[in-house]
Amino acid sequence: MRSRNTAEPRRRRSRPLRALTAVVLLLAAAADPSTAVARAAPTDEAPRWVWPGGVAEVVRPYEAPANPYGAGHRGVDVAVAGEEVAAPDDGVVAFRGVVVDRPLITIDHGGGLVSTLEPVDSDLAAGTAVSRGQLVGTLADGGHAAAGSLHLGARLDGEYINPLALLGAIERPVLLPCCA
Repeated sequence: MRSRNTAEPRRRRSRPLRALTAVVLLLAAAADPSTAVARAAPTDEAPRWVWPGGVAEVVRPYEAPANPYGAGHRGVDVAVAGEEVAAPDDGVVAFRGVVVDRPLITIDHGGGLVSTLEPVDSDLAAGTAVSRGQLVGTLADGGHAAAGSLHLGARLDGEYINPLALLGAIERPVLLPCCA
């Protein structure tokens, strides 16, 4: 026999409200599994970030993990035209160094938004201000990204998000009326 805690009454949503909630969650997950993207994504027609490799070709897409420690691909791998790697947006270099076997650079864009570019060799020191599109380093070897491609990761308030939303490469979902 199951006992029920009578101190807290069980809240039930109405069937239409549960259905609408499910639709909203499915639409949000289709565009990006992270609910944080809506806050970081551009609100106008122009994308917020520029492609750091100069080419808008995704070699490996973002794959959200099922849980914070689960398997996934917490960024996108993009083709790079040449060796130069640019800052996706204005910010301050938060870290430059080698992690495991790959050189990388992390840029703090303010408002809890951080980008990581790897593998990238750079001479910039932590604390250096960078501008959108400014050269921050050159493509290097190492890491999981295929040769000739760059891994671009994005975090908002410590949570990984799909950087394609910031590059204007994901169509944002539009909710339509469900009931006449």
